[in-house]
Amino acid sequence: MIMQLIRWSYSRRGQVRAYFDRFPQSTLYFRRIRRYYFLFTIDWHEEDPIVTDEDKEQMHRLLNRELGREKEYLKRRTRSS
Repeated sequence: MIMQLIRWSYSRRGQVRAYFDRFPQSTLYFRRIRRYYFLFTIDWHEEDPIVTDEDKEQMHRLLNRELGREKEYLKRRTRSS
């Protein structure tokens, strides 16, 4: 299932708050690390499914693409593999 980013906004201290269609009741917080954003914490709601590693990867790509940071994020992924 392809996930979609519903909306995002800047939060306090440089964090980004994001909402995804698969987890409509949960709030996800991303922080900037170097030149890309990385999932920092999840305010998970029990009505939403459990967040898997595959879900997190999709979220990273979607948010970084939206913020114009996908290239930097993908570079990070190739360096670590």
